[in-house]
Amino acid sequence: MLEKVGGAIWKSLSRFILAVTERILRLFGKTLDEKQQEAFLQFCKFAIVGVTNTLLSWLINVTVLRILTSAGLLQEYHLDVYTANIVAFILSVLWSFYWNDRYVFKQEEGEEKRVWWKALLKAYAAYAFTGLFLSNVISYITVDRLGVNKYIAPLINLVISVPVNFLLNKFWAFSKKSAAKPEETAKEQTNVEENS
Repeated sequence: MLEKVGGAIWKSLSRFILAVTERILRLFGKTLDEKQQEAFLQFCKFAIVGVTNTLLSWLINVTVLRILTSAGLLQEYHLDVYTANIVAFILSVLWSFYWNDRYVFKQEEGEEKRVWWKALLKAYAAYAFTGLFLSNVISYITVDRLGVNKYIAPLINLVISVPVNFLLNKFWAFSKKSAAKPEETAKEQTNVEENS
């Protein structure tokens, strides 16, 4: 049931995004072919998941902080803040993984079945790279070296880190592999046996 509802929502959203995009592109005399539409929709879906991920992460962070503060736990050295950040990161990336796996980087027929836990670990690594390492490097360059306002720098960070995160997820965490055809598998086995 949830799968049907989610699928219907994504389909409606996809049609809406494409209709708006086509109207905007027509103003400039441009169009997208089918492959470009697919890639654009995939990126838009990834961005939508990212927005929900950000909101969920913030809500989890605030909730954990409130719980820890009201219980008087981990207040020393601001350990409550770090604990809330860690819990929010773990749960929000899990949220993103679920939706990205189901709807953004959905497996098609004929593809080798993805090993979910490997893809999940790669997704955590991709989000950690862009969310922790890359964002701090960009912040250092923009704020400390270029003198960009510290409230504007996160916007520059997003312009760079979101596409990088998308590419890491698309081509690494959720990379597509074609399932081997039975005749190819038999041929490979024969070659292995002949070389032994």
